[in-house]
Amino acid sequence: MSTETVLKVAGLTINVVRKDIKNLHLGVYPPAGRVRVAAPLMISDEAVRLAVIDKLAWIKLQRSKFEQQPRQSEREMAVGESHYVFGRRYRLRVHEAEGTPRVAVRGIASLDLFVRPGATRKQREAVLDRWYREQLKALVAPMFTAWQAKLGVQASAWGVKRMKTKWGSCTPASRRVWLNSELAKKPVECIEYIVVHELLHLAEPNHGERFVALMNRYLPCWAATQKRLNASPLGHDEWGADDAGARLAPHDGT
Repeated sequence: MSTETVLKVAGLTINVVRKDIKNLHLGVYPPAGRVRVAAPLMISDEAVRLAVIDKLAWIKLQRSKFEQQPRQSEREMAVGESHYVFGRRYRLRVHEAEGTPRVAVRGIASLDLFVRPGATRKQREAVLDRWYREQLKALVAPMFTAWQAKLGVQASAWGVKRMKTKWGSCTPASRRVWLNSELAKKPVECIEYIVVHELLHLAEPNHGERFVALMNRYLPCWAATQKRLNASPLGHDEWGADDAGARLAPHDGT
């Protein structure tokens, strides 16, 4: 059982989740620096407030880091734009032609987008987004198979969808895992980190000591990979979005 409330502390909005845990955990989450506190069920608002005030300088430092994180401007889907595929940067080449719209990687530097004559920016974007999802699904399918066997867990289903505030999510009750389609733009090791992170929630729903121990056991370099993911360029609509309920890999202040 858990309950969620919101506190205002020194001008900051603090999401407080009370659940059956022993210690208080504070985290600052990308992309917009959301502050979240996981607290024991019986702890008072005043105790949470004091804990946040005690970490205020650290919180502001982490939020400042997120503000300085590189992020792309809104994509116009025009020739010469930079687009990322599995962490590699490509230049977009747009071809207007009759036939089925498609995307193809040309060599090591070009991303060819084939669209019908007169296609709008939104239509071009839809073609590219669909391609990104297909690429991500193809990449992670064997990852899920391998890691489920290694971790001794089994998801009932997994999928890819657009998520503005989460790299991934896991619902232990239904054993369903979702991945953010934006991961198709990130390095492969970052994608694998999210797959492992979400699958481990089938064994341990919370982010407590047991969860961290499992991450250390199965993916010893996860902290460095987390840092790389958090430092990678943010898409235009990832920045400043409503991040209520976000569970991106946090900078944990505990």
